[in-house]
Amino acid sequence: MTQQPIVILGGFLITAEAYEPLRLWLQGQTSQPVLLVPASRFDWLLTSFPFGWVRLLDRVAALVAEQATHSPTGRVTLIGHSSGGVMLRLFLADRPFEGRTYNGKALANTLVMLGSPHTARRATPLRQRVDRELPGCPFADQVRYVSVAGDLPPAAFSPTARRLAPSSYRNICGDAAAPGDGLVPVTSALLAGSEAITLAGVAHGGAFGPRWYGTPEVAAQWWPAVAAGLGEAASRGHGCAD
Repeated sequence: MTQQPIVILGGFLITAEAYEPLRLWLQGQTSQPVLLVPASRFDWLLTSFPFGWVRLLDRVAALVAEQATHSPTGRVTLIGHSSGGVMLRLFLADRPFEGRTYNGKALANTLVMLGSPHTARRATPLRQRVDRELPGCPFADQVRYVSVAGDLPPAAFSPTARRLAPSSYRNICGDAAAPGDGLVPVTSALLAGSEAITLAGVAHGGAFGPRWYGTPEVAAQWWPAVAAGLGEAASRGHGCAD
């Protein structure tokens, strides 16, 4: 199968060390560069505002452009965890955002979203904007969209998940007892029109349970399906290059 570099954008307030096991594992699986977009907790706090999104998406754009130059396919794979997955949907677009036009779909042919809150009854204005202006998978002819959701039973919740899950689920989908990863319900994490993967016993992050999307043993459950389709994604991307 054809492999290509990977660029990861993490989730809100989660720092780089949490993703290092995943980054190293993916690098070993692909023999390709795997880079994490640098983002401090302060950077994430600024994403309450549009300029905060621009700060991070500019970094995504720089890494993607650099890695695409050296990629065997001329393209990269994007992985976004939690809010990172929603932001990368915007990165793909060729419409202006705060004076920037990223058009990430010209260089990325695969977007993997891990526990990303795509739809919510009570979402931040910027997440609402993404879902309103770019619903579903609008660039599916050029980019392969893969959504991964966790279904963590309440009995396996960490203290953090027990405290946060009911209100988070209620705010997102209206059902405090919905299946989800301890923070994001399954229904919200599975983007309409994307390839959907739901994993039993998987938590949103390390604070919500020991087995989360970035744990190598969990990545071994979702990555093979992604890797198997990279050849098709490469053909799709080249066929529709801007």
